[in-house]
Amino acid sequence: MAKLRVHELRGKSKTELLNQLKELKTELAALRVSKVTGGAPNKLSKIKVVRKSIAQVLTVINQTQKSNLRAAFAKKKYAPLDLRPKKTRAIRQRLTKRQLDLTTAREARRIKYFPQRKFALKA
Repeated sequence: MAKLRVHELRGKSKTELLNQLKELKTELAALRVSKVTGGAPNKLSKIKVVRKSIAQVLTVINQTQKSNLRAAFAKKKYAPLDLRPKKTRAIRQRLTKRQLDLTTAREARRIKYFPQRKFALKA
């Protein structure tokens, strides 16, 4: 099997990708058997290519699945944890802009009764 091109994989459906994955895994098993039985050196070097191809297929499957999930949860209020932006814990726990601007009843009363004084400065 020739080396796979990722842009070709992205055009395939999930069932085609799964079939290709199955073929690659059977090919890898056959190559490993030939390695144990003392196969040709060109087969031994092909193991790396097949393993990389399997990784590419799995990566494309996972990426398409994740992009579909992102599209499904785009308009929802809450998204699964793995779809949320990672950032840092401190940024995630931080208060929102609205929460920062809110004042308590006591604070609002204090601001109302004791406004900031305005001073006329002598030039």
